[in-house]
Amino acid sequence: MPAGADPTPNTNAPWAHDPQVLAGWQALDCALPAVRPVFEACAHEAIARLSPSSLQAFWQGGRQLGKLGRGADPVLAWLTYWPEVVEALGESDAEQAFEAVMALLLRMHKSPNSAAMAHLLTSLGPVAQRLGGLSVLQAYLHTVGHFMDRTTGSIHGRQATLPSAGLPELLLQAPRLLQTLSLSGWQAWVDFGARAYAHHPPQQEDYFALRSPDSLAVLQRERHGILLRDVERTLGLSLQAMWQLQAHVLPLPTAQVSAEHGVQAVSVLPCLLLESTDKGTSYAMGLPDVLDARDGVSALDRYRLMVMHMAGHIRWSTPCIADNWSPMQRLAVEWFEDTRIDWLLIRIWPGLRHSLLALYPPVQEGGCNEATHACVLHRLSVWSRSVLDERFVVQDPQLREWRERFMALVDGQAQGVGQGTEADQVSTAQVAQLALQFVARTRRPSDAQAQVHFEHTQVDWRDDNRHLWQFIEDGDEEDTAPSPTRLADEELHSLPPQLYPEWDYLAGSERPDWVRVFEYLHPPARADDIDQLLLRHAALSKRLQRLLDQLKPQGRTRERHLENGSELDLDVALAAHIDLKTGHTPSHRVEQHIQPVERDVSVQLVMDLSASLNEKAPGSDQTVLQISQESVALLAWALHQLGDALAIGGFHSNTRHDVRYMHIKGFEEPWADPVKARLAALEPAYSTRMGVAIRHAARTLIKRQSTKKILLVLTDGEPSDVDVTDPNYLMHDARQVVHSLQAQGVFVWCIQLHPAHEASVRHVFGDHCTLVDRMGQLPETLASLFFKLTR
Repeated sequence: MPAGADPTPNTNAPWAHDPQVLAGWQALDCALPAVRPVFEACAHEAIARLSPSSLQAFWQGGRQLGKLGRGADPVLAWLTYWPEVVEALGESDAEQAFEAVMALLLRMHKSPNSAAMAHLLTSLGPVAQRLGGLSVLQAYLHTVGHFMDRTTGSIHGRQATLPSAGLPELLLQAPRLLQTLSLSGWQAWVDFGARAYAHHPPQQEDYFALRSPDSLAVLQRERHGILLRDVERTLGLSLQAMWQLQAHVLPLPTAQVSAEHGVQAVSVLPCLLLESTDKGTSYAMGLPDVLDARDGVSALDRYRLMVMHMAGHIRWSTPCIADNWSPMQRLAVEWFEDTRIDWLLIRIWPGLRHSLLALYPPVQEGGCNEATHACVLHRLSVWSRSVLDERFVVQDPQLREWRERFMALVDGQAQGVGQGTEADQVSTAQVAQLALQFVARTRRPSDAQAQVHFEHTQVDWRDDNRHLWQFIEDGDEEDTAPSPTRLADEELHSLPPQLYPEWDYLAGSERPDWVRVFEYLHPPARADDIDQLLLRHAALSKRLQRLLDQLKPQGRTRERHLENGSELDLDVALAAHIDLKTGHTPSHRVEQHIQPVERDVSVQLVMDLSASLNEKAPGSDQTVLQISQESVALLAWALHQLGDALAIGGFHSNTRHDVRYMHIKGFEEPWADPVKARLAALEPAYSTRMGVAIRHAARTLIKRQSTKKILLVLTDGEPSDVDVTDPNYLMHDARQVVHSLQAQGVFVWCIQLHPAHEASVRHVFGDHCTLVDRMGQLPETLASLFFKLTR
């Protein structure tokens, strides 16, 4: 018995005369003052919920925790939450779970992480209820223990002295995350954070507290259900086949994170966005990024119903002027128009009926209390269901009347659908007038209530109807909008960053949205500086001109035996004339088409602009940057002479949060003074995060229609950055990017300017690299390499 504890029962305690509670207090043998006030309530609950054998283990576990000397928090958490674990697992499995939990608690006690013992016990009850089995709970405990070992720090490298920064947050978030993720998904999320932030305690804490974008990105990746990206192509083909429409699909996040509630799944309304361009109207459909099966309807069918509904709006709906209508009137118009679209979908494609009715909310008449709530949404939902479901009969005479009036209005449209003609007999304006009459005739005093009845009023597949409205009068926003001049001045700094993944070779997967790339137009300097650099290579330019003359297309291609060509083929025409005179059937393919042979090459040059380019080149009074500028200028001049498309960009990085990509020349820009001025203004700085720069540069190159696509990388070092400690990490990422581009038909080649890093460059690019031993030969080497690649 610990010092200071009374060996005899306390007869003044209110539970001293309860034999079971008293026996439990004696078995617990705890002298902590904070435990006594809550013991009776915990004991009564445990006695009511646990069997005698489980109750004995319960007191034993509390006794062990009380003797560890870690305060009252672990004991209180054990007394409060362990009965919940036993009920979730069952008596037999709880005995084995008891041993695993106590073993992990003892490991935490002997480590700097003893403060997290109470967090583990607090989260264990809801985690056990969610997992519902011994084996998965043991896997959960193993993951927690493994994470603790990986993230516990040491000052001198011999003994663990620094607690894991992310362990308390991990345990606090586990119950909510396991409501969203499977156990394997949660384990992948934990593993990613442990690998990425093992040596960065503040970032580790933010990751496991769900305060960092990286944490949310991995969370979205690991969520169960069907991802939109997996069915995007299927939905696009459905639109093309059934509606002859093309629309861009935008994923909308379905997880919401708050400091109070952590991660929660939220309901997301689809949305339809329209944009008018010179080529017509383009469409974008916003859909939830992930969906599960629901009410017997697969996730793919739910996505398909959303897409079909929005396509119906595109085909049959027209915008209405909303300025003079009240919110209630607009609400009714939206419900009537949505019902018309759904009714038409069922008439044209009867196979949608099952999914549509299964997903429709189970609204019933009388489900809204008009004494306390505004029931207009409830009435509209009941009316809409009565139109779509013939088996659903409403008793309200007003709702029956408006159902009949609606059916009479769309009856002509139904006949047009049945005959296979365009269903345009009923317009949105006619439906809107009917909806306005509905609001006026069915309005009730309860509609003015402050509380609105929302239950069973949100229809799964319907969008937010923003496309239905036009507002003629501007709001107050134009008074505070910046002027066009101000926008032009600030456009460079207001461009949002592009997020790119990065390959983690240890995990064998990508880190989603891991790197931020800021692209901007490089500021200019003096174009004359580039012209002066080119004067140094006048002799080389003359030699290159002779090579250019050889590369320029000289021949022509002729396609013969055509019905409709560009000119008459005299040889074939003469043969046809002879056949005609001799009584044979002449050929009517007597024309030909002749066109000159043209080069079809697109080249993207990516320049490494890290700080090392400021160094002097060996054996030269020029810096590596100046020689690189000469080489790039000479190559740009040569491609301009050939007529090949060339784009030039430079990059440097200062951690993964700040990778800068400088636009120097675009594919459609000519080789002229503006481009030369940008090239002359280059200033090296920071580090070389090569993989993401290649990803960003190749994005435009891949979209080119050229037969040959070449990406050249000009660098003097190996991939590196200040926030990466593993020397192989960025090298493997760049290698992964190069292999991916080569699989897409892009020819990637590296020009290495420093022999010390040849091994790492060959690991990334393989044999597709050229080492320049003497910097003075770089201009000639770069030009001749290009001619070799494009000959």
